[in-house]
Amino acid sequence: MRATHSKKVGSNKRPEKLNVHIRNSWMTNLQLIRSIGNMIGYKKSLSEWQCLSEVKMGRGSPIPPMLRRKIVEQYQKGVSQRKIAKSLKLSSSTVHNIIQRFRESGTISVRKGQGRKTILDARDLRALRRHCITYRNATVMEITTWAQEYFQKTLSVNTIHRAIRRCRLKLYRSKKKPYLNMIQKRRRFLWAKAHLKWTVAKWKTVLWSDESKFEVLFGKLGRHVIRTKEDKDNPSCYQRSVQKPASLMVWGCMSACGMGSLHIWKGTINAERYIQVLEQHMLPSRRRLFQGRPCIFQHDNARPHTASITTSWLRRRRNRVLKWPACSPDLSPIENIWCIIKRKMRQRRPKTRSNWKPVLDKNGTTFIFLNLSNLSPQSPDVCRLL
Repeated sequence: MRATHSKKVGSNKRPEKLNVHIRNSWMTNLQLIRSIGNMIGYKKSLSEWQCLSEVKMGRGSPIPPMLRRKIVEQYQKGVSQRKIAKSLKLSSSTVHNIIQRFRESGTISVRKGQGRKTILDARDLRALRRHCITYRNATVMEITTWAQEYFQKTLSVNTIHRAIRRCRLKLYRSKKKPYLNMIQKRRRFLWAKAHLKWTVAKWKTVLWSDESKFEVLFGKLGRHVIRTKEDKDNPSCYQRSVQKPASLMVWGCMSACGMGSLHIWKGTINAERYIQVLEQHMLPSRRRLFQGRPCIFQHDNARPHTASITTSWLRRRRNRVLKWPACSPDLSPIENIWCIIKRKMRQRRPKTRSNWKPVLDKNGTTFIFLNLSNLSPQSPDVCRLL
């Protein structure tokens, strides 16, 4: 209203244009809202018809309730049964039976007891679940053989596989863990109990060391290949394997302060050669990482590590050694470092031992200088879990 009575803006035609513009914009918005509503309704009906067209019933399975409602709605609109069956891709007898039941009882629900019964009832599934939990490492074929003898029924492997899923069970690839007897489990528990009160600062004073085996070129390389179905006999898609693949044994050490030196072994490992590695790599790494501060040296219970000459050498050098339970590589955080190195090596794919040496050299290991201070504080959590 102010725009129509204002005289400061030029002529009187300009307010009329403004009112026309406002009226036109309001009509445009109303038409836009109506078109959006129609589009939403069209998409909803289209999605329903797409769902109906994608419904696939098995032999003897009942018609879904949504499809039954569509049949009754079209019948009430006066559409013939033949056209209903053709549009919904059903047989004429099926449409006739649904309409006949609607005429007689006024309902479209399926009568109780209709359809084929499952070959395994709830009681059988409970017995199958108990057997699967008792024998977790059994294959599906072994479970099928047991089920045929136990239930006295003809069962296929696919039937048992579906029944296992109905029991809320699933086949997974088991995790690899070292075998532990009762004595070793007891010693692990006592070790965790003795180190449970260690603080994070004390765990950061540990110098972790270990050896790891690296396979050259072979190993896990080629387990997965990208190909078509017809390329299964293509030589470039084969997984290469040899009887004794070339490998390297690497020694390394690390702490919360950083990564130590890496050493590639040549030949067999004995106590004398292990002492040489400690003199040439462990002692310089300890001086560089801890800078004269006291530390605790850790290594496993391999024979070169527990030999009398090795223990006497460590005692003369005044190296405090952390007692370690047997068969416990999962307690050491340096295993995470080996996993990172092997993943990086798998990406570079060195083909010979000579190609591995510059990559595993100290100057080539800068890619693993991660935040290693986050690895050692995990030891208190590991002790609590044990």
